[in-house]
Amino acid sequence: MRRVVTTLDDWQKSSFSGGSDGNNCLELASTPTTLHLRESDTPGMVLTTTVTALANLLEGIRTDVGVRASARMPG
Repeated sequence: MRRVVTTLDDWQKSSFSGGSDGNNCLELASTPTTLHLRESDTPGMVLTTTVTALANLLEGIRTDVGVRASARMPG
C-alpha cells in the first residue's frame, strides 16, 4: 500500500536501513505530485523530484550498468 502525505512530517525509512534507529538511513516522503528523499544524518537537505524523473534516472543507471557489465565480459 502506498502512503501519500500532504506535509513532509511523515518520513519513512528505507527497508535497507537495517531497522536501527541510527542516522545511516535513506528516508522518503511523498505528496500527490512529488517524492522527497533525504539522509537521516542531514535531514535539512532534501532532494525533491517526480516519480517519472526518478524512474528515468534509475532506468538510466540500470541500463548503463548493464552495458558496462556486458562490455567487460569476454565474448
